[in-house]
Amino acid sequence: MTLGQPATARPSRLAAIGDGLRRHRRWVQRIQWTVVVVYAVLLIVPACLPLPDHQAQILSHLTVFAAFVFWGLWWPFVLVSMVLLGRVWCGVFCPEGTLTEAASRVGLGRPIPAWIRWPGWPFVAFLGTTLYGQMASVYQYPLGALVVLGGSTLAATLVGLVYGKGKRVWCRYLCPVRGVFGLLAKLAPVHFHTDQAAWVRFNRETRHQRPRSPAPDCGPLIPLKQLDSTSDCHMCGRCSDYKSSIRLRLRAPASEVIRPPRDGQPTGWEFVLLLYGVLGVAVGSFQWTVSPWFVALKQTIATWLVSWDWLWPLTTTLPAWVLTNYPAQNDVFNLLDGVTLLLYITATGALLGSVLAMLLALANRLLGRWSWSRLWHLGYCLIPLAGLGVFLGLTGITVTLLGNDGIRLGWVNEARATLLALGALASAVLAWKIAGGYATGGRRMVAMVGPLLAILSILAAWWLMFWGWS
Repeated sequence: MTLGQPATARPSRLAAIGDGLRRHRRWVQRIQWTVVVVYAVLLIVPACLPLPDHQAQILSHLTVFAAFVFWGLWWPFVLVSMVLLGRVWCGVFCPEGTLTEAASRVGLGRPIPAWIRWPGWPFVAFLGTTLYGQMASVYQYPLGALVVLGGSTLAATLVGLVYGKGKRVWCRYLCPVRGVFGLLAKLAPVHFHTDQAAWVRFNRETRHQRPRSPAPDCGPLIPLKQLDSTSDCHMCGRCSDYKSSIRLRLRAPASEVIRPPRDGQPTGWEFVLLLYGVLGVAVGSFQWTVSPWFVALKQTIATWLVSWDWLWPLTTTLPAWVLTNYPAQNDVFNLLDGVTLLLYITATGALLGSVLAMLLALANRLLGRWSWSRLWHLGYCLIPLAGLGVFLGLTGITVTLLGNDGIRLGWVNEARATLLALGALASAVLAWKIAGGYATGGRRMVAMVGPLLAILSILAAWWLMFWGWS
């Protein structure tokens, strides 16, 4: 019971957890700053150490250990947490969120300009960090990780110093993974929800009371009266039990995907991020290292350059923080490597994204007269496969690092196939349920051809990576 509210019915156990996050705010802050310190050590110290030799193992060299923590454990299971718990990571653990909010409390506090509110930033930021991370070999070398992750953290801190007053402007609008997390969180079976009737009743019962209860300090700037979607909510619990109307509660998994709430309607930019980013560019970024098509493209361009006696792209290199350049490790990218890498990843993203978009557009048309909002909604059915694909790509690094330590996971391919099958099934079920909101009977069944072909296209891309080119 808080904020001057009258006694109410005893909250459920889940709601009590939300209340606990609010009551034990100091402990949450201790956790946040502990994560900041650990993050800083694992990010900065390895970049200052000599590179490990090929015999270095996870527990024998801090650089290898940091790579395993960041890319083998940290990021893959942050994605899992989004699906299970919503954006708890953002509200309780994320070092960038902690730093940008802390900086905003002592910063200039300027109003948020229109350019920051542009809805395309999640896609542009995801695309930029993914491409740059591949150029700098972010998964392999600590300098690449420092530039990509550290650069993002520095930007978050600077944005906090300039904009907002104790808020998370960076997290709400500019974070490179904000859009991905927002999509995955729609699948979560828990969320903070505002009971509209209770909100109105509380205001009526307390309208003559003074002083009024202070509003919760919502970092991601969410209109709490309409709170229902998990996309922007950081699950920090600060608003729990506010006006006796906001509670952490269970819901059917993926219910927000099937029936989007008023504060979480599908958008065109989400559609672009999902199809061209998480399902397109991300596949290309994991795939290029094993793709014979990448090698063929590079050889074709090299042959053309030599025929014109333009040799400088084959001999010119750049600093390691721009383009991979580690001669002692026999790992050096020339300009041709960098250009080919960018071409391959962007072409993969454009091709796969366009194929998926056309197949969903077919389903959209088969469901009735053309509707953009319905097309954006149909894209949601691919969220499970999108998140699973990034998880499988990152855990490929886990498998590689464990293999270097002599730990062989002979069951990994079977596990991948099982997860892909489950992801495909989940996406198909979601497609069927989403289509059911627009048509029934034969029209609904015929429209399923689009999503099913889209699912098969995604499976084909991952089959090539894990089995087709091996």
